[in-house]
Amino acid sequence: MFRTLLIANRGEIAVRIARTARRMGIETIAVFSEADADALHVQVADRAVPIGPAAARDSYLNIGRILDAARATGAEAIHPGYGFLSENPAFAEACTEAGIIFVGPPAAAMRAMGSKSAAKALMERSGVPLLPGYHGDTQDPDFLADQATRIGFPLVIKAVSGGGGRGMRVVSAATEFAAALASARQESASAFGDDRVLIERYLERPRHIEVQVFADTHGNAVHLFERDCSAQRRHQKVLEEAPAPGLSPDRRAAMGAAAVAAAQAVGYVGAGTVEFVADADGFFFLEMNTRLQVEHPVTEMVTGFDLVEWQLRVAAGETLPATQAEIGLSGHAIEARVYAEDPARDFAPSIGRLTAFRMPAPGAEIRIDTGFVAGDTISIHYDAMLAKVICHGPTRDAALRNLQLALNDSTIAGVASNLDLLGRIAAHPAFAAGGIDTGFIAREAATLLAPAPTPSAAVLAAATLAELLAEQEEADRAAAASGDPHSPWHARDQWWVNAAPTRELVFHAGEATHPVQVQRDGDAWRLTIGAAVLRGSARRGAEGALLLDLDGMRSRCLVARDGEALTLRQDGETYRLRLPDPIAGAEDADDAGDRLLAPIPGQVTQVLVAPGESVTRGQVLVVLEAMKTVFRLTAPADATVEAVACAAGGMVQEGQVLVSFATAEG
Repeated sequence: MFRTLLIANRGEIAVRIARTARRMGIETIAVFSEADADALHVQVADRAVPIGPAAARDSYLNIGRILDAARATGAEAIHPGYGFLSENPAFAEACTEAGIIFVGPPAAAMRAMGSKSAAKALMERSGVPLLPGYHGDTQDPDFLADQATRIGFPLVIKAVSGGGGRGMRVVSAATEFAAALASARQESASAFGDDRVLIERYLERPRHIEVQVFADTHGNAVHLFERDCSAQRRHQKVLEEAPAPGLSPDRRAAMGAAAVAAAQAVGYVGAGTVEFVADADGFFFLEMNTRLQVEHPVTEMVTGFDLVEWQLRVAAGETLPATQAEIGLSGHAIEARVYAEDPARDFAPSIGRLTAFRMPAPGAEIRIDTGFVAGDTISIHYDAMLAKVICHGPTRDAALRNLQLALNDSTIAGVASNLDLLGRIAAHPAFAAGGIDTGFIAREAATLLAPAPTPSAAVLAAATLAELLAEQEEADRAAAASGDPHSPWHARDQWWVNAAPTRELVFHAGEATHPVQVQRDGDAWRLTIGAAVLRGSARRGAEGALLLDLDGMRSRCLVARDGEALTLRQDGETYRLRLPDPIAGAEDADDAGDRLLAPIPGQVTQVLVAPGESVTRGQVLVVLEAMKTVFRLTAPADATVEAVACAAGGMVQEGQVLVSFATAEG
């Protein structure tokens, strides 16, 4: 076994790899960009090396700088994690040439599976079932249109070098094909530098099921059962679970055997995932990911094996730690991916400082994988995933209940997150029943993506009590630091001589305002909220939770305050309120109707318009990329472009003017 391991990644996966390596007695070396100098993965490693600017292409994607860091620290092996360079055959080869062990498959296996077309041709020869389609090299549009007619509609166009749903278009009819093909090619060329596509039959309601495989250098290959990844939004996974609910023993065995055959067909070594789409009629090869998957923890929880340990042992030349007969299933596990994104804004990434970041405490049935702590900044340069909440139980129902409790016990403030969406999915009857398809979130969007409900009297009472308690705590701190801690001037109990004064707190939720009248009532507070009158008190519980007593009913909620902003989590819903300074003036609104503004910070990748051009409503004018997401910004109305204030390759900030339009007077 090697003694030193450089982890060529960041965030939760780097922290997770370091945890296993340390348990195995291996020294860990982190790498970090300028944006990650104080990141958690840097703090948990034994040593850390800077590798360049914040932009991934200049740091985490720079092979030369990664190898320089390995040489400078004497690293004997490099683990690439996932993303970044993990599926780059040139990186695997560069490691080998430098005399450094690459913890991953051979470059030849990566190349064989890196092209969707070549991989499908190989799988067809190996007897792995495929969807009807065209996977060849001819890319003439007329030829592809003929192939589409042969395959039949609906069908899907996919980028040959694609992933994450980019370069993918679903086509329902022949009349839509030409436009969809052009769009898919443009996106694929921009994202991957390759505009080649393949075409396949599109399953209307497929399940996305993947099989974890492992192989060593001694000819052994096994699978560690399957994961169901059907809960997706925009072709990106949201929740994953193992094993797949409702899968028959015969189907499970057939999929496992097909996955092992796929790995053996390319001479695979290490951890890999063979992905399938499935329906009632069968299952069909989708692609192979030649790395560890984000969702690998659910497999670890139901098999009891540490897959990173397996990776390190196989890379060191050892045999697989277990045979197929020794690998079994125990219970059920579900993973929820927590992202800094706003589901209400079409899942736009959210950046900023994590003013609050609270995850439930790990235990026997709950695991938290994260690379963040409160106070960290979420950057535009990297993936928006904040954490993974993984819960296990003896049954699926038990695992699901544990997940619901864990999500309810989480709070994120400072950036938008998908916590509420995850909780709503976990509580949805269709998900609870098991066996959803990949269109579930889109079909149930009205329920799953609905805005938070109007704050109830109980929610407003909790917010009010949180504010009053915070005021008292601040007064107590000031008193303790003063020369006279018992002075009545430090009191915040609202006590007056011969009077019961009323104070009003006005909370803002979106455009609505919610006044709350407050009076002292003995050792509690009398709260008047509309027609409701409540008597309540609050105290601080473990880890900052708010313990409430409202009309004799006791409850618990999570509250975070940052300036005027107050984030309250109660019963699985996030309420974002503001409590403005009553003497501060309101800012004038600006509808920006004559301008196109950047919705988030990011990099401009395309400018598709010039001054003087006439544009129509919905026409794409600027393409912006941030946190691995592409935003096509369109004209808000028919207009004439007056000025373009951005250029391809430039960075822009949220709210920055990108394009301005001539006014009717002009």
